[in-house]
Amino acid sequence: MKTLIIAEKPDMGRTIAAVVEPKAANKRTYLEGDRYIITWAIGHLVTLAEPDQYDARYKRWNDQDLPIIPDKFKLWPNARTKDQLKTIGELAKRCGRLVNACDAGREGQLIFHLIRQYLKLPQPTDRLWISDLTPETIRKGFDSLRSDEDYAPLTRAARARSEADWLIGMNASRAFTIRHKALLSVGRVQTPVLALLYDRHKEITAFKSDMYYVVKALFDQNGFQYSGIWQGDRITDKAKAEALAAKTQGKTGIIKDYQTAESKEYPFRLHDLTLLQREANGRYGYSAKKTLDIAQALYEKHKAITYPRTNSNYVTEENLPVMQKVLTMLQGSDSYRELANGADRGRVHKGNKAVCNPSKVEDHHAIMPTPKRPSGLSPEEQNIYDMIVRRFLSQYYPPAVYKNHTVLTEVESEIFRTKAKELLELGWKVVLQDQGQAAKKTSKKKASEKDEAESDEEELLTDKPFAIEPRQGVKCVKSESLEKTTQPPKAYTEGTLLKAMESAGKSMEDDELREAMKDTGLGTPATRAATIERLKQVGYVDLTGKKLEISSKGCAAIELIRGAGVDLLASPEMTGRWEQRLHQISRGEASDDQFILKVKQFAAMIVDKVRQQRPAAPGTFEERENGGKRGAAGSGSKRGSRTSKSSGGSRTSSSRSASSASATATAAPKSATATRTSASPSAREPIAACPRAGCSGQIIEGKRGFGCSAFRDGCTFVIWKEQQGKTISIPMVRSLLEKGATSQLTFKRQDGSSTKAKLVLTDRDKGTVSVQGV
Repeated sequence: MKTLIIAEKPDMGRTIAAVVEPKAANKRTYLEGDRYIITWAIGHLVTLAEPDQYDARYKRWNDQDLPIIPDKFKLWPNARTKDQLKTIGELAKRCGRLVNACDAGREGQLIFHLIRQYLKLPQPTDRLWISDLTPETIRKGFDSLRSDEDYAPLTRAARARSEADWLIGMNASRAFTIRHKALLSVGRVQTPVLALLYDRHKEITAFKSDMYYVVKALFDQNGFQYSGIWQGDRITDKAKAEALAAKTQGKTGIIKDYQTAESKEYPFRLHDLTLLQREANGRYGYSAKKTLDIAQALYEKHKAITYPRTNSNYVTEENLPVMQKVLTMLQGSDSYRELANGADRGRVHKGNKAVCNPSKVEDHHAIMPTPKRPSGLSPEEQNIYDMIVRRFLSQYYPPAVYKNHTVLTEVESEIFRTKAKELLELGWKVVLQDQGQAAKKTSKKKASEKDEAESDEEELLTDKPFAIEPRQGVKCVKSESLEKTTQPPKAYTEGTLLKAMESAGKSMEDDELREAMKDTGLGTPATRAATIERLKQVGYVDLTGKKLEISSKGCAAIELIRGAGVDLLASPEMTGRWEQRLHQISRGEASDDQFILKVKQFAAMIVDKVRQQRPAAPGTFEERENGGKRGAAGSGSKRGSRTSKSSGGSRTSSSRSASSASATATAAPKSATATRTSASPSAREPIAACPRAGCSGQIIEGKRGFGCSAFRDGCTFVIWKEQQGKTISIPMVRSLLEKGATSQLTFKRQDGSSTKAKLVLTDRDKGTVSVQGV
């Protein structure tokens, strides 16, 4: 009998087929050759069932039904991809063996095993564990297949994470929503991240700016000029600062002390996903999700980079020969030939622990280019690929070398300090796109992010010789008093929030927990982007330029969670404990059953605590025209996904039933005072009858979607306003409801060209819309 290979996505399946069965017949949803049948999931084909799929009474959110704790978790097929699930089941009947070729990690393991469990597939299974999709790696992977049983502990950890996120998300979200009469999404990762934004917001709003003065002098020695900052206690008296400036201007001085020291700056580490996302956000303003999507395309579609969902910045000895092949490929490319030819191959070897450190590689090594030369990249794909290539090439160059100068200049018994950093050798910085500017800017020397805004110690970064003679005098040609104000902490950007998520455990007092979170933080590299997107979707966070700003609803959510006596939900500590235990489970050192038992107890405790909490004051979630507060009507997701992540990182858990999504799109705030909304009166008028069979409701417009007025009776129908890159208008909704499709619309392809297509209503029960004709 043949062997059935199940990849995670179609592109991956076709790529694998081209290597192991190059003459396979293309059957559209699978490829079949002499030995192998290759098919694929499309993300999660099977998820944990929603509460109402256990019992219809859970369609309505009632306090007396909580906590919802299944004795055994049910699985449910994704309605949008059930045909592909059926295909896998039929193909499996013709095969005597399976190969799990989903992504090599915890979530890939879960995707495969939920399919296997739901379809009750009994065949023995092998595991393909690879980090890129080049033919050589695929062949090598098939030559060294291991039994999937060897990965059983990882499977148990993946399942435990999914079930635990479901228990917390479902129960906490429902408990807080019911108690406070507003849709409140709560999750294991999402809520601590929201707390980071809340605490930063409070620091900023509570900050009181103080005015102070800095005296800056310009000195001249034989035509060479340099500046210095007066040293002493902070000056808050303007007259005193001006007197100091007047006292020293035009006077002669001496070099009181002059110290030099050489320093080296080594290349930055190879990218993990979080570093890549942070750099792309800072350089191009890309969101974490956008960077992940681009990296996935470079991995799956173009085979140009290795597996991107990694938390490692290092490689193993096995990767070194491949790195040499990548360098050879880059030497033959037009864009990187000069830099690749200047690389020193001898710098990357097993003894270079800054690059090759097997002890710091778990599931996957750092992100690198593959030996395949890409073509047809979009501008955005080229940007991300370029960042990865330049970081890779930098490892083959020597460190940048600097000469650091510290000068103390005395004038009229007053001391001024000068710091200068003179570039001697550019080294690896030759690979930077903007390296020409690297030695021509003045940067502030920061002790930490906290005092960055208050640092007045300028450090001159120069590629010109810094030449002073310590035994000769100087003249203060200019001295001035500069007015300064203390600055509040900076609002988070996606880049700085990713960094905070990555290091969230570092502030913990518990050494064991801090160690457990050292390599994980809040969420994982694969899920942090989804967490940030989730916070935006539920109305907890707004994006203003690059800044992430917590909304009034987000503030209220954290205050209510902390006020209920379940502070652990808003603390990294719970995630630290979970990650610690899940890691132990994945290594076979802890019981997943005991872990889930404790999570069930915690979920029940949350429900009990929230029941005892005083309901939120009227108007807490009122939506005002000035945007000051968000109400339930404006707080929901922009996307109609029924697998929204309660944990802020789970790809399978749902933090709300489908009925709550409709509520989010249509419900007006329940508070008696919440009568002012930004929508016009006509926006609440019925558009058409609900198309769901047996429903007597009407479709009405909410802030983020068009939902059914009968959502409180369990109707799940909603068409979200943001669809496939289009904003849905009322006429378009009417056309979808009455005709099943819109008129022809113009869509942009990935390559920038345009095409005509229609939006089609593909699910009249839920409101799912897809594109037809692209």
